[in-house]
Amino acid sequence: LDGAADHGVSEALYLHDPDGNGLELYVDRDRDDWPRDATGELKMTTEPLDLDALLAEVESS
Repeated sequence: LDGAADHGVSEALYLHDPDGNGLELYVDRDRDDWPRDATGELKMTTEPLDLDALLAEVESS
């Protein structure tokens, strides 16, 4: 695993395959949960993804 990010609209994992190709695996959040500013414009971010919370969610389902 090379990285993990919370983009507000999605959660993403970054890694490389055995040939060195970069891969991004991501899942979009529901559009109703996308962050928006006071004018309603989409507000994307790049924050650290909470991997512990993500694993806990997977383990509980």
